Amino acid sequence: MPYRQTERVIRRLSARRETILAAACAALAEQGIAAVQIIPVAERAGIAAGTVYRYFPSKADLLAAVVRMVSEQEIAALDQAAAQAPGPLSALAAAVTTFAARAISRRGLVLALMTQPGEPELETVILSFRRAVAGSFEKLIRAAVGAQHLQDQDAAVAATALLGAVMEGLIGPLAPPCHDRAQMRAQVQALTLFGLRALAVPDARARGLVVHTTVPLKC
Repeated sequence: MPYRQTERVIRRLSARRETILAAACAALAEQGIAAVQIIPVAERAGIAAGTVYRYFPSKADLLAAVVRMVSEQEIAALDQAAAQAPGPLSALAAAVTTFAARAISRRGLVLALMTQPGEPELETVILSFRRAVAGSFEKLIRAAVGAQHLQDQDAAVAATALLGAVMEGLIGPLAPPCHDRAQMRAQVQALTLFGLRALAVPDARARGLVVHTTVPLKC
């Protein structure tokens, strides 16, 4: 009879994989892409390097899995925020606010995923994160345009520009320093307002589209 893994074995293998990914994600957030190496990640995870290789044969495989995991987390958060909003325009505002708040709270991680890796084989992996977030923004912009809450515009271009504004304004090298949670909330709201105005929503604050984020903020 062919070998069939028991549920207990499957859970153990899944937990080990998650441990490896968590260690790689922490290394990425603290030291950037260069830190995502099999042996250091194995040491951080408290397992043998050979075990990591069984799950991820190369650094590129490991980094790709980390990027997929983070992308799924971010898109799920954006989708949840948008789904709880009462309309297309408020859904867009909620998604922008949520992404901005999560980005500033996970600055090291998000900044690493927005930086050119310097290794050609990793460029596609890193770009996939940006494409995923921009694609989510684009979908929400199209919905708001379709509902006539936004002027007709190129949603793909607008989404890319919106992502760039949030990134550069909050976590880029020119972004203002973070000192406390109140300042972080103010920066998130300012970037959300800027983004909505750029999309031709001049009265976003008056219309109640920008509210305090529920995402826990930390410097």
